[in-house]
Amino acid sequence: MEFDTGKIDDATLALLYLTLHDGTRAWKGHDWNTLDRLHDKGLIGNPAGKAQSVVVTDEGLRRAKELFEGMFAKKKT
Repeated sequence: MEFDTGKIDDATLALLYLTLHDGTRAWKGHDWNTLDRLHDKGLIGNPAGKAQSVVVTDEGLRRAKELFEGMFAKKKT
């Protein structure tokens, strides 16, 4: 089966928003290839290194919040 890496990247970015701490850092416990693609897109800092978290860029924060709310917010009734 082929995967839509764009959708995977969006879901991962939304989940990074869930784990934000210290303003712009998120736990990086996700697939390395996905994190590399997010870095290549300029949405997160370089995930390589010993730190257990990664910096989310300003554009990444904006997009992550938008995706998180779109995917996971409860609909008002």
